[in-house]
Formats: sequence, C-alpha cells, structure tokens
Amino acid sequence: MAKPIPKIGSRKNRRIHSRKNARRIPQGIIHIQASFNNTIVTVTDVRGQVISWSSAGTCGFKGARRGTPFAAQTAAKMAIRTATDQGMKRAEVMIKGLGLGRDAAVRAIGRSGILFKFIRDITPMPHNGCRPPKKRRV
Repeated sequence: MAKPIPKIGSRKNRRIHSRKNARRIPQGIIHIQASFNNTIVTVTDVRGQVISWSSAGTCGFKGARRGTPFAAQTAAKMAIRTATDQGMKRAEVMIKGLGLGRDAAVRAIGRSGILFKFIRDITPMPHNGCRPPKKRRV
C-alpha cells in the first residue's frame, strides 16, 4: 500500500522549537525529597513549572548507594546546572524527608552560587497518625 502524501501545512513538516533556552528565570524554588533509598531534586520557577530535575538514580547510582550523601550532592549539581544556565540567581529551598542526602544536597546548592531566600523543612508529620497494629499474641 502506498504512503499518503503529507500536506504542505502539516505538523510533521514544521520544525518545533523548544523554549528551554529562551526563558530567563531570575529566581525559583528548589524541592529536595530525601528518602532513605533515593534523593530527588526538582527545580521549578516561582509558579511551580518544572525547569529541571535529577535524582541519585538518574545520575548512575544503583542500589544502596542511591541513599548516600554523595549521590544526593551529585543529583543536586545535575539539577541546578540547567537552572543556572537560564539565569537563576536566587532560590527558595524546600526539603522533604529524613534521608541522609538532605544536608549534602543543600551544601551542593550553596556551592553552585545560588543565593538562598530561605530554607524550609516541609517533612510531613503525623498528628497522632494511623492506628497502630494490634498487640502480638504468642
């Protein structure tokens, strides 16, 4: 069966431009989610639209090494690189979780030249949480 001839104004023939390099973002928000198994760093603009993200897993760490401070530091560097290329100078930092990579990720962001507006811990805390399991009878 013959292929259909594409229309002149079809979407396939047009070049689709990405806006990634065109936007200038002077300030943003950096979200760090540090669990015991992995650390995820997400950089957003002030409205919450994601600019870049990275995690210890995407940086090449596998298994138990993803939860280490060095892996978190590497993930933070990778996520911030594209943000600084787009002109980010100041950022708010939101930290969630109890993992080992919390402090290492914040230090890596500080060394990258981004000024902190504030650092806020948004780790969820239960207000007397779920009902505990019933006592074990042996």
